[in-house]
Amino acid sequence: MSTVKTADVKEIRLEEYVIRTEPYYLPQGDEISLFEVAYHEKLPVLLKGPTGVGKTRFVEYMSWRLGKTLTTAKPKEKADRDNDGHVGIPLLTVACHEDMTASDLVGRYLIEEEGTRWIDGPLTRAVRYGGICYLDEVVEARKDTTVLIHPLTDHRRILAMEKRGTIMEAHEGFLMVISYNPGYQTALKDLKQSTRQRFIALEFDFPPKEIEAKVVAHESGVDSETAWQLAKLGEKVRNLREHGLQEGASTRLLIYAGKLILRGVSPRRACKVAIVDALTDDAQAQRSVQEVVTSIFE
Repeated sequence: MSTVKTADVKEIRLEEYVIRTEPYYLPQGDEISLFEVAYHEKLPVLLKGPTGVGKTRFVEYMSWRLGKTLTTAKPKEKADRDNDGHVGIPLLTVACHEDMTASDLVGRYLIEEEGTRWIDGPLTRAVRYGGICYLDEVVEARKDTTVLIHPLTDHRRILAMEKRGTIMEAHEGFLMVISYNPGYQTALKDLKQSTRQRFIALEFDFPPKEIEAKVVAHESGVDSETAWQLAKLGEKVRNLREHGLQEGASTRLLIYAGKLILRGVSPRRACKVAIVDALTDDAQAQRSVQEVVTSIFE
């Protein structure tokens, strides 16, 4: 295979992948500074934690934040910019699933009237032009698909494009980020050690009530007292895992309930449809969660 250097390719702007507005994110620890170091040192990042705790929002925020940092540090650097001169770090997100193939990530040839044309996949675009490629819930993808990212996560930083017979060296601004939920591990769906040990790992969990209440209030628009009650509900429901719940109520579900309440739905009904029924189909578990709802929203 021949090697293609990104410097040999005409620079383009992935404007549609640039986040222009600051995403709302409240840090729980030192995850922001660690991610910044990882980006500048070209260290691939693994985000792990339950669903709905802000992993995707964190990546979106870091894409925006890193761009702002680079604007301050290198005002003349070539990259996407908004009206304020904010350099954008493109973020290409892929929702992984069991039918996803290597071609979905790398690209494929399309047959058109004029002939055959090559179309880059999201991974290739990030590698070629620079950006964060985020594989969400990577354990859902087929093992033979995820193996192709291995050469991008060590000192080589290359992408083998077998269909084109070329090897592409990653752009200076490329970063590989993946996420998964350890709670969904099974014998068939788990992150292989050969993949896991290529990443630094940032662990996410449900935020403390004080932070979660602020997030719920901001994202749903409810008043601070209602947001606090919803955060308290989330904390209590998460303690019911031994009562048949596979996983506790995510911050996302609490926000959904808050949005319903803001629109005039009674708190109990909002929690019933957004939390109780969304969490489980088990009648006993539903009753347990509903009792918690009733105790908070009397």
